[in-house]
Amino acid sequence: MKSVYDLWRELLSVPEKYQFERSVKLVKNYQYDTFDAELYLQNNGPDTVQRVLITMPKNFSGKLPAVVIPFYFPEAMIGFDMETLEELPRFSEIAMSRFLAERGFITITADAYHLTYCTSDKSAREDFERWQRAGDALLADHPAWCGCGKLHADTQLLIDMLEKDERVDSNRIGIAGHSLGGKMAFYTGCLDERIKVMMASDFGINWDQTNWHNVWYWGDKVEKLKADGLDHSQLLAMAGGKPFILLAGHYDNMASFDTMKRSGAYADSSEDLVIINHATGHRPPGDVLQKGMDFLEKYLKK
Repeated sequence: MKSVYDLWRELLSVPEKYQFERSVKLVKNYQYDTFDAELYLQNNGPDTVQRVLITMPKNFSGKLPAVVIPFYFPEAMIGFDMETLEELPRFSEIAMSRFLAERGFITITADAYHLTYCTSDKSAREDFERWQRAGDALLADHPAWCGCGKLHADTQLLIDMLEKDERVDSNRIGIAGHSLGGKMAFYTGCLDERIKVMMASDFGINWDQTNWHNVWYWGDKVEKLKADGLDHSQLLAMAGGKPFILLAGHYDNMASFDTMKRSGAYADSSEDLVIINHATGHRPPGDVLQKGMDFLEKYLKK
């Protein structure tokens, strides 16, 4: 009989037919006032490419710690348009790629698969119809797979890039994300040993807290996961006590912390397992996000 850990890995693993040539191409360099950036194109499927943005401090030397920051699209995580410099008000207060580069980290972020898996006539990059179409297409192509598996696979490609980057200390890589990005950060942080510390913001760790049933995450498979007794405390157990901080605000709350503790991977009152329940809504206030980044720094700048 398969263990719950085997079931998790099987459900999230890349299908055998999902093979493609690994390729990365530098497109453009950017110099901004407080950080620099590089835009790449990276193959992320048999016929698909994701834009990847690496940010870094200005005028640094030696190898730096790095943070993977999965989210909708790269511009959101710097808070402005790369070419026009126009501010993106919806995202400027959670622009972790910029904030962490200014703190002395290299970061990496990319387009999510709703922008890369199939074409769309929708101009808004966060439009949920894009997600629906991409999720439906993925399910049609790979019925045994899931959106969470695709998100995890694409995020691992970013770690691959960091691991090969001579500017990065590959022993000091963390991961951080908000909302959708929190889901991606949690899954990849739990399953990839190259990640040393995790920060997630309000992603809804319990099945009933958020939209895990949408096709671009798990779809109808959620009910089977529940029936098989699978929950995210088991994924966290698979991380083996890796430092993890959750910024709870709307979808997450103190019930989320109960699930985190149920993993059994942390001692009581462990400094490696932290929740900050600001309870002020989905977006973390600035001071809370700063504490989350402090947590990353604690473990990546030792």
